[in-house]
Amino acid sequence: MHMQVHRPRNVACPICGEQRFRSGANAVQHVESGYCTGCRGQDNARQQIYEFARRQSGMQQFLTGTPMLTNGGHYDSVPDFPYQCRECAKSFRQMSQLLQHQDQKHNRYTRRIGY
Repeated sequence: MHMQVHRPRNVACPICGEQRFRSGANAVQHVESGYCTGCRGQDNARQQIYEFARRQSGMQQFLTGTPMLTNGGHYDSVPDFPYQCRECAKSFRQMSQLLQHQDQKHNRYTRRIGY
C-alpha cells in the first residue's frame, strides 16, 4: 500500500474522465462510492460497473456466475460477490476490492480500466 503513495495521479475515472487517481482500483472506488458526477448513487454505480465489466471481453474473466436478463437486456441485480481473482479464486463484492487485491497480493498494478 505504501508504494501507491509514490505513484503519479494520472489514472482517469472511466465514467467522468477526471484524472486524479493513482490506480484503476482508486478510480473504480471513486465510482462505487456514488460520488462520481457521471454515475450518482452507490446502487446505480454498482450496477453500471457490473454491466460495464460484462460488456468488456477482457474483464469477463473476473466475473462469477451468470445473472438472469430482464427486459431491455439489463441485469436485474448484481450478484452479492460478482468478482473473482483468477489467481487465488477469492471473491469480492466490489470491483475496486478485486483490483486492490491483485495489486497488493499478486503485484498486478491496474492503470487502465476496460482492457
